[in-house]
Amino acid sequence: MSILARLLAVAVLLAAPVAALADEGYYPIKADDGETIANHRVPVEIESQVEQAPGIVVVGNPHGDVTLIEFYDVNCPFCRAASPEIEALVKTNKELRLVLVPFPVLGIPSIQGTRVELAVAKLTSAANFYKFHRMLDDSRGVVDGSKALAAAKAIGLDQKKVLEAANDDKLADVMKAHLKLGDALAIEATPGFVIKGVALVGYPGPKAMAGIIASVEKCGAVVCE
Repeated sequence: MSILARLLAVAVLLAAPVAALADEGYYPIKADDGETIANHRVPVEIESQVEQAPGIVVVGNPHGDVTLIEFYDVNCPFCRAASPEIEALVKTNKELRLVLVPFPVLGIPSIQGTRVELAVAKLTSAANFYKFHRMLDDSRGVVDGSKALAAAKAIGLDQKKVLEAANDDKLADVMKAHLKLGDALAIEATPGFVIKGVALVGYPGPKAMAGIIASVEKCGAVVCE
């Protein structure tokens, strides 16, 4: 099967409807703009599976007390807008560990870009991967395989090695695994976050997210009673 055919097959799978598991508004979480952020409880056993998933990258403090899981698409404008603010949270909170889960749901270019992302994750350190990740988020226009390869070269990786790793058939299974996890967690949009047994559908803004993280540090829940 050609690479394009494989990508199309994955795209069809990634377009599958998300399971209707959301218990929206479980907590009264307000975004920085005052809007309510849809949120729902998630099974602990499924949340823990994310840590074992292939192709994830942990940045920040790998042994931190607070884990924030982010499902994102390289072409999601909301993910890209939130990216520098999430990076700021990682830099200022030394107890935060950020688990990045590529979730390419926006078409073929995203799948191509994610293939390169997964290849880069295999070939370099988490810190260097995050530099690459932020470079893509700060770029303009559509992120596809070519743009992602250029970013990989910019962080010092050999493009031939990256391309070889990106064309590995096994990466389709990695993306399918991420889709299944997102489906099980009812991540209906990107960015989607999971923290302490709760999924947030959308990014609440830097102040609200910092408040959620602070609550987890204080009382072990996203909202302290």
